[in-house]
Amino acid sequence: MLGDWNQPGVALSEALASALLDLIDAGFLPAGAVLPSQRTCAATLKVSRQTVAEAFGVLEAAGHIAALVGSGTRVRSGRAAVTTDGRLFSFSDAASGVIDLSTGALPASFVARKMLAETPVGIDEYFDTDGYFPAGLPVLRAAVADRLTQDGVLTTPQQILVTNGAQHACHLATQLLVSAGDTVLVEEPTYRGELEELRLAGARVETVPFSASGLDLDLLDRGLVRSPAMLHCQTTIHNPTGLTMTSSHRAALAALIDRHGVPVVEDCCSYDLTRSGIPSPMLAGEVCDDLVITVGTLSKLFWGGLRIGWLRASPTRVRQLIERRKAEDLASPISTQMAAASLMTHVEDARRERRALLQVGRESTCRVVGDVAPTWTWSESQDGTGLWVNTHTDSQALAEAAKRVGIRLAPGPGYSAYDGQRTMLRLPVWHEPELLANALRMLH
Repeated sequence: MLGDWNQPGVALSEALASALLDLIDAGFLPAGAVLPSQRTCAATLKVSRQTVAEAFGVLEAAGHIAALVGSGTRVRSGRAAVTTDGRLFSFSDAASGVIDLSTGALPASFVARKMLAETPVGIDEYFDTDGYFPAGLPVLRAAVADRLTQDGVLTTPQQILVTNGAQHACHLATQLLVSAGDTVLVEEPTYRGELEELRLAGARVETVPFSASGLDLDLLDRGLVRSPAMLHCQTTIHNPTGLTMTSSHRAALAALIDRHGVPVVEDCCSYDLTRSGIPSPMLAGEVCDDLVITVGTLSKLFWGGLRIGWLRASPTRVRQLIERRKAEDLASPISTQMAAASLMTHVEDARRERRALLQVGRESTCRVVGDVAPTWTWSESQDGTGLWVNTHTDSQALAEAAKRVGIRLAPGPGYSAYDGQRTMLRLPVWHEPELLANALRMLH
């Protein structure tokens, strides 16, 4: 949350006090929030404890924080809380010269560059309408439904809701199913954007371990008995681990969901970025349609700047989601949806291009990491846009040190509901080997 707080020419204690005050003024550290201990703060920020003590002292003298015996240091002043802990800060503009290794978002594919350079054909057909299609343009809903059907998940256009990207889709699904105080089950680790959504919704998050074999089904069974409001999971190219559940494990998971009747939101944003070229199967089609809401996107396949995602659910669920969506943004822009519909006719070309890019990128990333950081380890069975690496050291402290040399990292705690995964780090696999090697050498 502090970001690049160190200011050239300014004493470290003054810069730290200023950065903390910015967080307090913005509401990220609301009144009553407990700050990390001076020892923890100093260790993570790679500064002396005296520096932290001086920074805290400045804020305490001004009445912004108070050190209470036995209760730690708490914020005294500040605006209403902004319920975020910075997991989505990766998507803020990076300063010039910063090497951003904190996000796996890919640049635009060749197919997207070519198609999006042209004005969407056929947009004039909609000029006589009011321009609002809350469920999405019929032509795009049909294209997404047709693609899912070809991929093995029988889908009708009435089961598709077009959204402004996958994060918007996650937001709508979470808002539909979860109220403040509700219990939600998630994987540990899991997609950091969904953790952010659940925090915003005021949910009580409980975790189920995710490993190379998939979710711990025994623990999940015990959790589902308590009738949580929702389960969020990823059975296809899991973010951040890059692992995919086996068909038998997924079938057992589907049986558990059907038996307990708990709604599940499944993130399938990377389901077609497999090395084999065969899209990974989903829970959709294996679980009752009224229980599963599937999240997808065109960002991974084509380009994040397109801002087109989708939800697949039962027609009844889709109608509920549409009504909620109307109160927020009415509909997605027609021009982008027309461009997306056109791109959907080139899915196979885009998949081949992405597969080649990620295969070469993964091989070079593994080679570079192995050469520059030989003590780091990872699973060879990972797919998707990232490499989930065990650094065998404090990745949060590593990320803080990286800021000092102009590098952004995505440490493991950002993917954990309880700030776990302390030694883990997620690296994108598509950067040029020379850039990645240079960044890692600077870290070491």
